Amino acid sequence: MRRGLPTLAFCALPLLASAPAAHSAPAPLPASAGAAGTASGARAPLSLFEAIDRLPVAVEHREGYKRDLYKHWNRGLNATDGCDTRREVILSEAVVAPQVSAGCKLTGGSWRSPYDNLVITDAGRLDVDHFVPLAEVFDSERAPWSAARREAYANDQDSPDTLIAVSAASNRSKSDKDPAEWLPSDGAYHCTYAASWVGTKLRWDLAADEAEVQALLGLAKDCPNTTVVYEPAP
Repeated sequence: MRRGLPTLAFCALPLLASAPAAHSAPAPLPASAGAAGTASGARAPLSLFEAIDRLPVAVEHREGYKRDLYKHWNRGLNATDGCDTRREVILSEAVVAPQVSAGCKLTGGSWRSPYDNLVITDAGRLDVDHFVPLAEVFDSERAPWSAARREAYANDQDSPDTLIAVSAASNRSKSDKDPAEWLPSDGAYHCTYAASWVGTKLRWDLAADEAEVQALLGLAKDCPNTTVVYEPAP
């Protein structure tokens, strides 16, 4: 499913106090984790336990990792809008649309950071997080990826979960940690976090190590209604 970009706004709107539905706790029907169930190529909904069971288990391998192996940010979905992938994601996830001026400079607007349930009113305080961090992707590649595939992951807007706008503080806290090492401070987001993590790994055919799998299984015990739907990446 392709991430939809909002029309660029040229006037500031009032701050919304409530969180957008996309960042609420998972409902009994699919907690999105890669693609909508009706999207071309999307898999049927899986329970979180079933999805975790489909993850290949392998020892991680960090040797040789460099962040610049994953080219980002590129020109985004719309090469003519002046916004790179990072700013397109920020625009697409705004609760209140910011003003957009030349060079895709963003002023005003508001966002809900799902990791820590904070309202952010300054785009400069947002990071766009790779839901599965780039170092973790490298660790989990089952065979070395091409440069083109790594760039495709690093700028993936065809899934609503690969990239997510969050507070800079929460993203720095997460760093390159997996769910065995870090979880969002907002406990109400844990089920959605687990589903999105597993769905992203399945989408990109990434492995998980044993500690990571056990942490995900522990989360799944508290998420009986959470489902995972993903579309394999091209």
